[in-house]
Amino acid sequence: MLSYTDARQKVIEVVTARRKLPPRERVEVGQALGRVLAEQVIADRDYPPFDRSTRDGFAVRARDVAAPGATLEILGEIKAGGTFSGTIGPGQCVHIMTGAGVPASLDAVVMIEHTKPSKSRVVIDRSVEPGQNIVRRGSEARAGQVLLTPGTRLGYAELALAGQVGAHRLEVFARPRVAILSTGDEVVEIDKKPGPFQVRNGNSVSLAVQTELAGAVPVPLGNAPDRIEELRARIDRGLEADVLVLSGGVSMGKYDLVEVVLRELGAEFFFEGVAIRPGRPAVFGARREKLVFGLPGNPVSTMVTFELFVLPAIDLLSGAAPRPLPFLRAKLAAPVSQKAALTHFLPAQLTWSAGEPVVRELPWQGSGDIVVLAQANCFLVVSENKLECAAGDWVDVLPRRDVF
Repeated sequence: MLSYTDARQKVIEVVTARRKLPPRERVEVGQALGRVLAEQVIADRDYPPFDRSTRDGFAVRARDVAAPGATLEILGEIKAGGTFSGTIGPGQCVHIMTGAGVPASLDAVVMIEHTKPSKSRVVIDRSVEPGQNIVRRGSEARAGQVLLTPGTRLGYAELALAGQVGAHRLEVFARPRVAILSTGDEVVEIDKKPGPFQVRNGNSVSLAVQTELAGAVPVPLGNAPDRIEELRARIDRGLEADVLVLSGGVSMGKYDLVEVVLRELGAEFFFEGVAIRPGRPAVFGARREKLVFGLPGNPVSTMVTFELFVLPAIDLLSGAAPRPLPFLRAKLAAPVSQKAALTHFLPAQLTWSAGEPVVRELPWQGSGDIVVLAQANCFLVVSENKLECAAGDWVDVLPRRDVF
């Protein structure tokens, strides 16, 4: 049985070998959050496009203020977006605002806090160095410089940068489509009243949300009962998408039929179980060019295995590199002990105490306990190589991606 790191690497290897770059489409910059860039974004001019003041104060010649106490004549004012057209001679200066362009004949800006201005003159309390409080033209980027490259996932900073250089419409890769199918006679839809031994299909909700967060398009297929013919029909529909994610039906029970049907349909499997808890029965395969993930049906297992294995596949199919698992290190608040020689992902609460990250396992009733996971903001990771952890130990923590 593979470790979770080896299983994750297997997903990356398989998808990398099989993937083709997705189609491209153009979207408005304001609609591109989370999309993957398919073109270069290039600076249309120097940035900043002028010598920019970083402070409110007075633009001066540094040599006029070689020592504290220099007195200069104030010729005028420059606000952000404005200009000063007059000639500025020795012993003279202009009042300037943050973001305004510094006249070419001046080479420093003195903060207002270090001056004593009157109506027409100002006393400078400190000596000044050339370049002080000025960002020089082109020091951030030069005209023609490539600022963003294909494969970049677009966040708020990247989109602001695109907007700044006039790239108001961006060419991005089309989002992969992820079919979501739950299985089991015990599952009913969330708007139905369950029988005494049935549950509502919460996995359809969590998987759709995780798919959206990953940057893909969820294609909900509802729930298939434990009957081979109907399961086969739903799986056939799911294989029309780029990825099929099933929840339930992948364990060793009499009515766990997912692998049976997939084999009948000619699927190839790359792993059929991972050394983790929860999520041990997770399955990864492919039928022709379509990827298939069989995730355990218990909701905590479903969420953990999606994060570990489905997410990197979606990243690659989106035209991006797979995002690393965002592990943090935190100090353990109380002892933790596990018996099974597996890597454990335990619902936990991460807080900061006296400036240090502290993590505490939450009491839970196993992988069906969605109540506790809604109280958790992370998973405490207990390695199969160290199943006993003492209070105060530093441990790995996997944040919930939708919370942090």
